[in-house]
Amino acid sequence: MIEYNLEYFESILTRCSTTAEHIFKIRWDFIKELQSKIVLDYGCGVGWFRAYRPTDIIVDSFDIGNFPQTRIIHDNYDVVCLWDVIEHISDFMKLLEEITKMTRYIALTIPIKPNNVAWKDWNHFKIEQHLHQFDLERLNMIFDYFKFKKIKCGQPECPPRIDVFSMIYEKI
Repeated sequence: MIEYNLEYFESILTRCSTTAEHIFKIRWDFIKELQSKIVLDYGCGVGWFRAYRPTDIIVDSFDIGNFPQTRIIHDNYDVVCLWDVIEHISDFMKLLEEITKMTRYIALTIPIKPNNVAWKDWNHFKIEQHLHQFDLERLNMIFDYFKFKKIKCGQPECPPRIDVFSMIYEKI
Protein backbone atom coordinates (compact mmCIF):
# COMPACT_ATOMS: atom_id res chain seq x y z
CA MET A 1 0.00 0.00 0.00
CA ILE A 2 1.28 3.47 -0.84
CA GLU A 3 2.21 5.81 2.00
CA TYR A 4 0.71 9.28 1.68
CA ASN A 5 3.63 11.17 3.18
CA LEU A 6 5.53 14.34 2.38
CA GLU A 7 7.53 12.66 -0.40
CA TYR A 8 4.31 11.48 -2.07
CA PHE A 9 2.81 14.98 -2.09
CA GLU A 10 6.08 16.52 -3.29
CA SER A 11 6.06 14.08 -6.22
CA ILE A 12 2.47 15.11 -7.02
CA LEU A 13 3.48 18.77 -6.99
CA THR A 14 6.41 18.06 -9.28
CA ARG A 15 4.49 15.89 -11.76
CA CYS A 16 1.11 17.66 -11.85
CA SER A 17 1.57 21.37 -11.25
CA THR A 18 1.40 22.23 -14.94
CA THR A 19 -2.12 20.81 -15.32
CA ALA A 20 -3.44 21.55 -11.81
CA GLU A 21 -4.79 25.04 -12.53
CA HIS A 22 -6.62 23.75 -15.61
CA ILE A 23 -8.16 20.76 -13.79
CA PHE A 24 -9.26 22.75 -10.76
CA LYS A 25 -10.84 25.47 -12.87
CA ILE A 26 -12.83 22.69 -14.57
CA ARG A 27 -13.92 21.46 -11.14
CA TRP A 28 -15.00 24.93 -9.99
CA ASP A 29 -16.95 25.34 -13.22
CA PHE A 30 -18.56 21.89 -12.70
CA ILE A 31 -20.01 22.90 -9.31
CA LYS A 32 -20.70 26.56 -10.16
CA GLU A 33 -24.45 26.02 -10.48
CA LEU A 34 -24.64 25.05 -6.77
CA GLN A 35 -23.77 28.66 -5.86
CA SER A 36 -21.75 27.44 -2.89
CA LYS A 37 -20.29 29.84 -0.36
CA ILE A 38 -18.78 27.37 2.15
CA VAL A 39 -17.07 24.27 0.74
CA LEU A 40 -15.17 21.37 2.27
CA ASP A 41 -12.41 19.85 0.14
CA TYR A 42 -12.05 16.46 1.84
CA GLY A 43 -8.86 14.71 0.77
CA CYS A 44 -7.38 18.01 -0.37
CA GLY A 45 -3.90 16.66 -1.07
CA VAL A 46 -1.62 19.59 -1.79
CA GLY A 47 -4.52 22.07 -1.67
CA TRP A 48 -5.02 23.10 -5.29
CA PHE A 49 -8.83 23.31 -5.06
CA ARG A 50 -8.50 25.92 -2.32
CA ALA A 51 -5.63 27.68 -4.11
CA TYR A 52 -7.71 28.19 -7.27
CA ARG A 53 -11.01 29.05 -5.52
CA PRO A 54 -13.12 32.04 -6.48
CA THR A 55 -12.44 34.93 -4.12
CA ASP A 56 -15.93 34.93 -2.58
CA ILE A 57 -15.91 31.27 -1.48
CA ILE A 58 -14.63 29.85 1.82
CA VAL A 59 -12.86 26.50 1.39
CA ASP A 60 -11.97 24.35 4.35
CA SER A 61 -9.51 21.65 3.40
CA PHE A 62 -8.76 18.37 5.11
CA ASP A 63 -6.40 15.52 4.34
CA ILE A 64 -4.95 12.61 6.27
CA GLY A 65 -1.43 13.98 5.99
CA ASN A 66 0.14 16.58 8.23
CA PHE A 67 0.33 19.26 5.57
CA PRO A 68 -0.86 22.86 5.33
CA GLN A 69 -4.63 22.76 5.46
CA THR A 70 -7.41 24.41 7.38
CA ARG A 71 -9.34 21.40 8.81
CA ILE A 72 -13.04 20.72 9.14
CA ILE A 73 -14.19 23.94 10.80
CA HIS A 74 -17.90 24.23 10.01
CA ASP A 75 -20.75 21.95 11.01
CA ASN A 76 -22.44 22.36 7.62
CA TYR A 77 -21.14 22.93 4.11
CA ASP A 78 -22.92 23.90 0.92
CA VAL A 79 -20.96 21.17 -0.83
CA VAL A 80 -18.39 18.60 0.21
CA CYS A 81 -15.91 17.74 -2.54
CA LEU A 82 -14.28 14.33 -2.79
CA TRP A 83 -11.94 14.84 -5.73
CA ASP A 84 -10.17 11.53 -6.40
CA VAL A 85 -10.77 10.36 -2.83
CA ILE A 86 -13.14 7.47 -2.10
CA GLU A 87 -11.23 4.89 -4.13
CA HIS A 88 -8.30 5.49 -1.74
CA ILE A 89 -10.22 5.15 1.56
CA SER A 90 -10.41 1.68 3.08
CA ASP A 91 -13.66 2.35 4.97
CA PHE A 92 -15.24 4.83 2.57
CA MET A 93 -18.75 3.96 3.85
CA LYS A 94 -17.85 5.33 7.29
CA LEU A 95 -16.49 8.47 5.64
CA LEU A 96 -19.70 8.91 3.63
CA GLU A 97 -21.80 8.36 6.74
CA GLU A 98 -20.07 11.33 8.38
CA ILE A 99 -19.90 13.56 5.29
CA THR A 100 -23.54 13.10 4.26
CA LYS A 101 -24.67 14.56 7.59
CA MET A 102 -22.96 17.89 6.97
CA THR A 103 -24.04 18.86 3.46
CA ARG A 104 -26.78 18.99 0.86
CA TYR A 105 -24.41 18.30 -2.04
CA ILE A 106 -21.45 16.01 -2.63
CA ALA A 107 -19.23 16.52 -5.66
CA LEU A 108 -16.67 13.93 -6.63
CA THR A 109 -14.37 12.66 -9.30
CA ILE A 110 -13.59 9.00 -9.65
CA PRO A 111 -12.08 6.70 -12.27
CA ILE A 112 -14.61 4.38 -13.92
CA LYS A 113 -13.34 1.49 -16.05
CA PRO A 114 -14.81 1.23 -19.55
CA ASN A 115 -16.52 -2.10 -20.23
CA ASN A 116 -14.29 -2.83 -23.23
CA VAL A 117 -10.99 -2.63 -21.29
CA ALA A 118 -9.49 -5.48 -19.26
CA TRP A 119 -8.64 -4.71 -15.64
CA LYS A 120 -4.95 -5.49 -16.13
CA ASP A 121 -4.79 -3.07 -19.08
CA TRP A 122 -6.62 -0.19 -17.44
CA ASN A 123 -4.44 2.81 -16.49
CA HIS A 124 -6.35 3.37 -13.21
CA PHE A 125 -5.97 -0.21 -11.99
CA LYS A 126 -3.45 0.62 -9.26
CA ILE A 127 -3.73 -1.97 -6.52
CA GLU A 128 -1.31 -0.10 -4.24
CA GLN A 129 -3.38 3.11 -4.40
CA HIS A 130 -6.95 2.33 -5.43
CA LEU A 131 -8.40 0.17 -2.69
CA HIS A 132 -11.82 0.08 -4.41
CA GLN A 133 -13.09 0.10 -7.96
CA PHE A 134 -16.49 1.50 -8.85
CA ASP A 135 -18.88 1.50 -11.73
CA LEU A 136 -21.64 4.09 -12.11
CA GLU A 137 -24.38 1.71 -10.97
CA ARG A 138 -22.57 0.76 -7.75
CA LEU A 139 -21.77 4.38 -6.99
CA ASN A 140 -25.42 5.39 -7.42
CA MET A 141 -26.51 2.54 -5.11
CA ILE A 142 -24.05 3.66 -2.44
CA PHE A 143 -25.28 7.25 -2.52
CA ASP A 144 -28.90 6.08 -2.66
CA TYR A 145 -28.24 4.25 0.62
CA PHE A 146 -27.35 7.63 2.16
CA LYS A 147 -30.44 9.27 0.57
CA PHE A 148 -28.55 11.19 -2.11
CA LYS A 149 -29.42 11.20 -5.82
CA LYS A 150 -27.16 11.98 -8.75
CA ILE A 151 -28.07 15.28 -10.38
CA LYS A 152 -25.05 15.73 -12.66
CA CYS A 153 -22.54 13.42 -14.29
CA GLY A 154 -19.92 13.94 -16.96
CA GLN A 155 -16.29 13.73 -17.96
CA PRO A 156 -15.22 17.38 -18.08
CA GLU A 157 -11.61 16.50 -17.14
CA CYS A 158 -11.21 14.13 -20.11
CA PRO A 159 -8.83 15.05 -21.68
CA PRO A 160 -6.30 15.42 -20.22
CA ARG A 161 -7.49 12.76 -17.76
CA ILE A 162 -8.80 9.46 -19.07
CA ASP A 163 -11.80 7.51 -17.70
CA VAL A 164 -12.45 10.01 -14.91
CA PHE A 165 -16.07 10.89 -14.15
CA SER A 166 -17.29 13.92 -12.22
CA MET A 167 -20.60 13.77 -10.36
CA ILE A 168 -22.79 15.81 -8.09
CA TYR A 169 -25.17 14.11 -5.66
CA GLU A 170 -27.95 15.95 -3.84
CA LYS A 171 -29.59 15.00 -0.55
CA ILE A 172 -33.13 13.79 -1.14
